[in-house]
Amino acid sequence: MVKVLLTGAAGFLGSKLLEILLERGYDVVAVFHVRELGVEHPRLVKIRGDLAEVELPPADLAIHAAAMTDVDKCEVEREACWRSNVIATRRVARRAPTIYISTDYVFPGDRGMYREEDVPAPVNYYGLTKLLGEEAVLASGGWVVRTSGVYGVGGGKRSFPEAVVERLSRGEEVAAAADQRYSPTYSGLLAQAVAELLEAEERPPLLHVAGPPLTRHQFAMAVAEAFGLPKELVRPIPADQLRWTAKRPRDSSLDTTAARRILKTPFHDLGLSLAMFKKEWEARGHAHRVG
Repeated sequence: MVKVLLTGAAGFLGSKLLEILLERGYDVVAVFHVRELGVEHPRLVKIRGDLAEVELPPADLAIHAAAMTDVDKCEVEREACWRSNVIATRRVARRAPTIYISTDYVFPGDRGMYREEDVPAPVNYYGLTKLLGEEAVLASGGWVVRTSGVYGVGGGKRSFPEAVVERLSRGEEVAAAADQRYSPTYSGLLAQAVAELLEAEERPPLLHVAGPPLTRHQFAMAVAEAFGLPKELVRPIPADQLRWTAKRPRDSSLDTTAARRILKTPFHDLGLSLAMFKKEWEARGHAHRVG
């Protein structure tokens, strides 16, 4: 039986990957750190600890989904960011052939719809450390999956659409950037795509797996519509009014043509993504009301 080392196993993506891998019969060594991993299974070994220090067992393959992803925090706490996104990644890549979950923020954001062959040029420290992680994985013969704005429910931090639903349900206004575009990606479909790639005959070294290109305002409007919440409370604003610490790419959207040719998973389908997100939201016992 194939043994998979899965990092970030308690996050938006990792928790869903863990479920899929166990369903498909893999032996899984799940590494987690801050959040508790409340899963038990006879083919699951759990390891809690800092990836930069914890002893990693041998495995046939690794899926490295762990990272420090708070962009502003990465800009300020650079030592912690380097430790999480560079040192830990190098350790995983040396331990097993690795599928590495990377980011659209490796690109400068000057034009958007970036292809796999486009040259990265990150504009913030988070993007720089993720790019260095990519280089470590590729140098070790692994694979890089770039994605964007991963969202879900209960991943340890509140995702953007969760915040949108919560605020609109209370009748509160949501301000969302109308001049910053990315490719928000539902974690459940991303997990399915990565699991599919695990078994695919064709596995290119670099692949973009992400949702359709949207501004944050367009995405917030789509979330409001999917949940039947008042779209008139979603207010478009310039991104520079959000007072971020770290610079963000203006348009980091990803071209996913290659992945849509290789993979059957409909990760690019916004309607399906939001329907699945809503179902997950409601299954977790959340309720929403208008007004």
